[in-house]
Amino acid sequence: MKEIENPPHAPSLLESMRSIGYSLESALADLIDNSISAKAKQIKIEYRPYDDDPYIAIVDNGIGMSREVLMDAMRHGSTNPRDVRALDDLGRYGLGLKTSSLSQCRKMTVVSLTKDGSLTAFCWDLDVILEKKAWVMLELNEHEISSIPNVADLQEWGAGTIVHWQQLDRLAAGESSLVSAIGEQMDIARNHLALVFHRFISPEPGRSRISISMNNLALPSINPFLSDHTATQHLDEDSFKVEGHKVVVKPYILPHVSKLSQSAVNQAGGNLGLRSLQGFYIYRNRRLIIWGTWFRLARKDELSKLARVRVDIPNTLDHLWTLDVKKSAAFPPETVRTNLRRTIDRIRQVSGRTIIFRGRNVPKGEITTGWHEVLNRDGVRFDINRDHPLIKIFADTLPKDQKGSFESVLNTIESSFPSEALYSRMASDVRATPNEENVESRLREMVISILDTTKMNAELRLSFLASLHLIEPFNQNTEITRKIVKELEKNEE
Repeated sequence: MKEIENPPHAPSLLESMRSIGYSLESALADLIDNSISAKAKQIKIEYRPYDDDPYIAIVDNGIGMSREVLMDAMRHGSTNPRDVRALDDLGRYGLGLKTSSLSQCRKMTVVSLTKDGSLTAFCWDLDVILEKKAWVMLELNEHEISSIPNVADLQEWGAGTIVHWQQLDRLAAGESSLVSAIGEQMDIARNHLALVFHRFISPEPGRSRISISMNNLALPSINPFLSDHTATQHLDEDSFKVEGHKVVVKPYILPHVSKLSQSAVNQAGGNLGLRSLQGFYIYRNRRLIIWGTWFRLARKDELSKLARVRVDIPNTLDHLWTLDVKKSAAFPPETVRTNLRRTIDRIRQVSGRTIIFRGRNVPKGEITTGWHEVLNRDGVRFDINRDHPLIKIFADTLPKDQKGSFESVLNTIESSFPSEALYSRMASDVRATPNEENVESRLREMVISILDTTKMNAELRLSFLASLHLIEPFNQNTEITRKIVKELEKNEE
């Protein structure tokens, strides 16, 4: 059998690889992976869509690359995915630098400076490759390197790398304005990167922090577990081994939406909602690669809607996870799925314990509420609180022959409580908004009605006013209630 070398046609292959599926945010994430692997502590994303020659640059203060190392890094498939990598290496196929960059631009230049002063730059220009019909890479001279923006940053740091994108055809495609198109895409990328690299931006104790910025604006850390929130439940960490390598699992139960500020809701789910982002969050060397999925091991439902599980996997198990080139998709092997299924069962037990009661009122502390929430094995129902002062006083003023009719009215209201609509709204993370119209006048009328209708003496009336802040709806409007009480107490003097 005769061996024949049959290399790929450079222009065709490179143009085809541009459509591998990178978005701007996933392309930037791939380059940040390289910066982190190069020991960078400061990573800057600079974009200038309004210049005569628009560009995007990723600049880091990592260890840099010599001419030989950079030349190899610019080669497609520079690393064999079967090779053993350093434990903190975020790379995989040796394609990310080239495929991510050329998915967004037609011309990519990489400039690198090492501690010994070696400054090198190479460029892939698709138009040159198309013209030459060969794998022609360009090497920049010293003068050409000096014209690349941000070279001064490398010289200030003493080492580092710049990935410079020009001819941003993919970002400009179908857009009337490149400036607005890049601005919108960078807003999306900002949130994406703040989530994907949140454990580097705000690291665990003992880990060093990495600063990532976009046009000199530091990226925040978006923690999907809200682990710093006082109401977040931290379940016990678990671990298991696969082929001798440790996988660590840490479940969290997020607070109910009613306990979250709007900014916390946005951080935990944003427009997608809390429910749709429940599930496993898979980290490869602390870098988030896939999130918001149960891997078909369970359905997304209300029982588990606030559950999120952090799963840390080492890069030594890449061959089992079917990790794609973009590092944006992975599926666990059977051995891992078996252990993750056990975690799901544990989460459901924790959640389930909160809803299994022997039909009783849910305690509300000292607040006198207008409704009693009653849980039983069949679910939940809401009963009107007959002991609420407004209801009790009104009932006591009715003639005996009308008390039964009033009870029928209360029963009708209870039986027509819109529980299904409420459930649907809560599942959609929609907050209840009280009627804000004429709040003060309505509350004042309620209090005066109670005082005028009852036959309390002055001492009881003052005692009632002193406890008004513990009665719904007065407890929800503390400032207005305090003002009303002060006025009425003055009248009692």
